Amino acid sequence: MKPAVLIIIGVLTALGGALYLSSRRAAERTEEARPAAQAPVSTRAVRTEITFLYSTEKKAWVEEAAADFQKTHPLIRVNLVGQGSLEAARAILEGRERPTVWSPADSAVLRMLESDWATDATREPLFASEGEAAPRPLVKTPLVFVAWEDRAEVLLRASGGGAVSWKVIHDAVSSDQGWPAVGGQPEWGFVKLGHTDPTRSNSGLQALLLASLEFYGKQSGLTVADLLEPRFQTWLSQLERGTGRFEQSTGALMADMVRFGPSRYDIAVVYENLAIAQLSQPPGNWGALKVLYPTLTSWSDHPAAVLDGDWVLPRQREAALEWLRYLHSRPVQQRALAFGFRPADASVPLTPPGEASLFPRWPRGASRWTCRTARQSLMARWSATSSRCGRGGWATRGRRSPSLRPVLRHQPPRATRSMKPRIQRRFTASQASRGVGVVVSSAAV
Repeated sequence: MKPAVLIIIGVLTALGGALYLSSRRAAERTEEARPAAQAPVSTRAVRTEITFLYSTEKKAWVEEAAADFQKTHPLIRVNLVGQGSLEAARAILEGRERPTVWSPADSAVLRMLESDWATDATREPLFASEGEAAPRPLVKTPLVFVAWEDRAEVLLRASGGGAVSWKVIHDAVSSDQGWPAVGGQPEWGFVKLGHTDPTRSNSGLQALLLASLEFYGKQSGLTVADLLEPRFQTWLSQLERGTGRFEQSTGALMADMVRFGPSRYDIAVVYENLAIAQLSQPPGNWGALKVLYPTLTSWSDHPAAVLDGDWVLPRQREAALEWLRYLHSRPVQQRALAFGFRPADASVPLTPPGEASLFPRWPRGASRWTCRTARQSLMARWSATSSRCGRGGWATRGRRSPSLRPVLRHQPPRATRSMKPRIQRRFTASQASRGVGVVVSSAAV
């Protein structure tokens, strides 16, 4: 091969190598300059937590429902907080509780909080007025007496064989003779009545309302003037002599009655569901319990609502609505029967097929008591007089009245035996316009 050809081939080879090396370096620089690919976005859904604040008498039903709900809704965590209705209302008002959903025992308590919340014009309404988030009943239950069976028979005889009256209860607890005053055994001692603190728990307040209505022979229309009547004040003070302690929730009251027996309570005022649920249990050391329906009773409708507070996030609101849909579903409403509740869903029969009914038929003659100022006055009346010691001592001595905002501002002073009962008369304009719960005759029960 000629030298000239070899020279040309060598030059071309050198140029090809140079071009290859140059293009490789350019490619490397391009790779370095190219931005790194973004990490893949996780497709895993976010778990949402909500808080359900509820009245304690629903505890067993709510806990079972929540456990089943978690199985089918793993991305929603329901935190359960049980508390007396009035205590919970005050905690929300003061910012100590910030639930996503609230279910007190009665709509009257919900309206009380709603009205007190509205006294601050800078805040938006706490509850929706319509739609799924608005307050709707979950279950229903009336107020009843529950007594140990031997005591119950004595009270029924003293009441003439019909519904147990507050007059008979009053005569029994106010007598220095104790149970023999109404035909009971001397070894039973004094009559021990149980009801919750009416400034913290709805059932305690309803008990006082029903006793007051019976005193005046009314089914509705209790007024502040009625509560200021000296004869009534004396009668109420005598009735409360038999109550040695005031639990903050109805569930705790029922539990203590079963735990300690007649040494603590002979008879107590509780919700029907708690009494019926207890009847399904084998008799304990103290014997069997019996449910007694008073001359007048009141219905609690256990409303539930999603709060429109600024602490509730949109995804929490949606999760809360899903939780409420579950509680209103027919299977969960049917399960409420097993816990002594009457379902809010009227299409659910009270008697399952082939089973005996645990409930008397629905009472008739419902009427609504409309004077909210009288309700607040009764709470203040009780707070003022309960600080005086009766036989066995009253548990509220020296305690501030735990009603909502108006009474918190005007705490009654520490009382002594020599102090005359006093009424706190200072109320907000919003209180005067509020309504209260339903009162019904138990003649049809």
